[in-house]
Amino acid sequence: MPTSERFDCHYCKDSLLGKKYIMKEDTQYCTKCYENLFANCCEGCSSPIGCNSKDLSYKDRHWHEQCFNCAKCSRSLVEKAFAAKDDLLLCTECYAHDYSSKCSTCKKTIMPGSRKMEYKGNNWHETCFLCHRCQQPMGTKSFIPKDTGFFCVPCFEKQFAYQCCACKKAITTGGVTYQDKPWHRECFLCIGCRKQLSGQRFTSRENYPYCLECFSNLYAKKCVGCTKPITSLAGAKYVSFEERQWHSECFTCMQCSVSLVGRGFLTQRDNILCTDCGREK
Repeated sequence: MPTSERFDCHYCKDSLLGKKYIMKEDTQYCTKCYENLFANCCEGCSSPIGCNSKDLSYKDRHWHEQCFNCAKCSRSLVEKAFAAKDDLLLCTECYAHDYSSKCSTCKKTIMPGSRKMEYKGNNWHETCFLCHRCQQPMGTKSFIPKDTGFFCVPCFEKQFAYQCCACKKAITTGGVTYQDKPWHRECFLCIGCRKQLSGQRFTSRENYPYCLECFSNLYAKKCVGCTKPITSLAGAKYVSFEERQWHSECFTCMQCSVSLVGRGFLTQRDNILCTDCGREK
């Protein structure tokens, strides 16, 4: 036969006319040579994976279809979900039984691929991680641990958080206590001007809180000399005489303006005079 008409195996040179062959990189091989040269070795039986067999691969490892089985129970993994552990392939049931975490509520295995919740070394099925109060799944929402249970934020606030006596809503951070009652800082206001009193000096009248300015303007005695309020909360000292009051610095002689604090004085109608000015009259 002329060379131009020959169609031989590239390796063993046997004729391929009328025979099964395999092309690799534009070169033909008989099946025997191809298997000897290129076939992958099966991880299960250590035999070559021939041309007539399916080659199943995972991470550069190869198996015959009939050898692709769970390393523990030997069930076929073909077209099934599986997991790898220490180079072993396991069906999901065997992997879950041996290696998956258990739900802290129902004690059942949390199957690979299913959503789970984790907190301080404990695990739960997503549907088993429930609020202790309302028994609703909390999923990825915020929660608060309390004693041996977990609470969604609304339930925790209802059951444990203080309620502001002004707005009746839960106090979750900070807060102010006044007359044994809890308040939000932003709700604790002067009854007069509605200014926030948290962190400020204040006083009260008939159980209502007032800032010093409002209390002075509304209730403090007025100085006869300057007509401004006299309040001891501001540290002011004052003098009282015949139901009239003065700041200490305002209690002076009407005529010469000398201070009368700790000194004798005389009255002339509504005026206060030092003894010297009084005698001149």
